[in-house]
Amino acid sequence: MTDAVWVEGDDRPLQTIARNIATRYALVGVEMIIGLLTLPFNLHHLGPQAYGLLTLTAGITVHFSILDLGYGGAMVKFVAQYRAHRDARALNEVASTIFVIFSCFGVIAYLVVMALAFNIEHVFKLTPAQVTTGRWILLIVGLNVAVNFAFAVYGGICVGFQRLDRNNVVAVCSAVAVALANVIVLLLGYGLIGLVTATTSVRMVTYLVYRHNAYRVFPMLRVSLALFRRDRLREVTGFSIYASMIDWANKLNYELDELVIGVLMGSAPVAIWAVADRVISGTQRLTNQGNAVLFPVVVDSDVTGRESRLQTLLLEGTRLSLATVIPVAVVLIVLADAFVRAWVGPAMAGAAPVIQILAFAVALRVGTATSTTLLKGAGQVRYLAFVNLTIGVVNLVLSALLIKPLGLIGVAIGTLVPIAAGSMFVIFPAACRRIDVPVARAFRQAVWPAVWPAAVVGFALFVSRRVTPAGLATVLVEAAAAALLYLALFVVALGPVDRAHYAARLRELAERKRKVAQLKTA
Repeated sequence: MTDAVWVEGDDRPLQTIARNIATRYALVGVEMIIGLLTLPFNLHHLGPQAYGLLTLTAGITVHFSILDLGYGGAMVKFVAQYRAHRDARALNEVASTIFVIFSCFGVIAYLVVMALAFNIEHVFKLTPAQVTTGRWILLIVGLNVAVNFAFAVYGGICVGFQRLDRNNVVAVCSAVAVALANVIVLLLGYGLIGLVTATTSVRMVTYLVYRHNAYRVFPMLRVSLALFRRDRLREVTGFSIYASMIDWANKLNYELDELVIGVLMGSAPVAIWAVADRVISGTQRLTNQGNAVLFPVVVDSDVTGRESRLQTLLLEGTRLSLATVIPVAVVLIVLADAFVRAWVGPAMAGAAPVIQILAFAVALRVGTATSTTLLKGAGQVRYLAFVNLTIGVVNLVLSALLIKPLGLIGVAIGTLVPIAAGSMFVIFPAACRRIDVPVARAFRQAVWPAVWPAAVVGFALFVSRRVTPAGLATVLVEAAAAALLYLALFVVALGPVDRAHYAARLRELAERKRKVAQLKTA
């Protein structure tokens, strides 16, 4: 049993990555479809004011993830590290130590939620009725946040063992169940509080399934207070300090904008921003799944000294990330206004220019995500932390300065400028230096083949938009045609050597899948 636990997937890295990515895309696809359907449904049944209140108050709890102080990333890092060293005792001590810490964080988080709930009228511009409803939303959603802290350890075990697919399957089922609860509650007329209660209950039940998965992936897992170790706490804290700075910077870049808008403009503009944010966050999740599964692979490669694999991960990961995100970003830039009007109506048309600006930001962010993952997992987490924190602070300051003269567009510009500068001129060059690859070579091999086809696609889409009729179906057809055109041009841009390389990889995956199917039927 011990050998099976440690070697599962070790000799099949390509198949493991493909399985994890495939299930991540399945999860993101399900969540995007659910989001596209439930957002207009919720807007219709709740109204802009109530939906803005839900987004504003429930969104507060998202920021409590900073209380994990980077231990979530440290959990994955050290699980992957001790798995590579085949050290079950160290792994269990790390898991138990972080479980104790996270349980304490959960209690602290709920106390903070309670304090905010009973002082919400001093934080946001709300009516007396909104204050009461917002208070209950915070208290209910905050309970989910508190419980999630402790159970996050079990999800980290699966990720560290490169079995992210198990987590993804559970998340798909949970997303569908939450959506069904959402629709049923609103159709029955229970309103905001009933909606939040039902969806939060469904999410909390799934935590037990994540725990079950962790013991399936690693049967020798033992999470116990008796295994708490101070030396393990010091060990993981050395990494988590900088991981937490990266997390805080991400919050500054992507999640504090709603708070800035809520404080300075009220809840109604938050609803408009939420439409744009739903599109942009969905785009980032849809196009960044490859990098989401690479972190334990990078740690394993760094621990075992496989520098050539790190070079391959950066060059191919960056190229494929850009090839995934760029066509989506081009579609959003050209079709944003038509899409928003057809999707949620002209009343939300103010979200279109925000989407167009943030599409550039998400393309840069996803395009350099492999660089970020490499620096984080291969010994330069401290450098990455300070870079990301600087980007986040500049983002917050610019957004606050530009919101009054430019409104929501100013907030979007405040997000784009520091992300563009940091991604292109700091993070990507640093990753190239880490693996000793010249920036010019990395640009030529990883960036240029993915970028130039986008110019052709963008021009073609701009021309077609002038002659095609309005409507959601037309927009979706144009987007699909643009994606196919980009794919064809990208294949041409790869060149014969890389085309042969990727074709061989695909044949390898297909052959292994065929052999597995034969074994199951034998």
